Amino acid sequence: MWLAGCETTSKVSNPFRSLVSAIGPQGDATAADPTPTGSTAAESTLEGRAPTDSPPTTPELLGADPNDELNVAKKYFRQGSYGLAERHFRRTVELHPRDAEAWIGLAAAYDRLRRFDLADRAYAQATRILGPTSELLNNQGFSFMLRGDYRRARATLLAAKAKDPANPYIQNNLRMLRESARKAKAVN
Repeated sequence: MWLAGCETTSKVSNPFRSLVSAIGPQGDATAADPTPTGSTAAESTLEGRAPTDSPPTTPELLGADPNDELNVAKKYFRQGSYGLAERHFRRTVELHPRDAEAWIGLAAAYDRLRRFDLADRAYAQATRILGPTSELLNNQGFSFMLRGDYRRARATLLAAKAKDPANPYIQNNLRMLRESARKAKAVN
């Protein structure tokens, strides 16, 4: 998805979306027809809203608003602005300490900033929330690869592969690990 060498696939549907469509974004009982692109009335209204308009009063789930801290952090991460991504991921985990996606993103941003001590702490927090999922193990394995710790990277990636043998991200990281280890041996 949005992490180079890492994979995050958690998606959360919005149970409030139908409520917003039914009552309309301004609280009235008439909702506009869906646009030809298939978006709901609430989605098209929110996307086309003027910056001075107040947001709808319906509560949204984290990640549903394209301008919330989590989505802004992801945008910066995709752009390679890891310092800004770290700042927004950190704000997200401060506001939502049980959001595993934000902890994984924070760890990945710390990896790219070469703050591996902080990355380990963020991975540990995500593991406390999710347990050792294949996605999380894959990201940790990639982190060890960035550090040059090929032995730990291999062990972690193999544990991820055992949980999800068909995952293409894990397979790709194992392939990159073999190539990296081969190049390191050639240099020595």
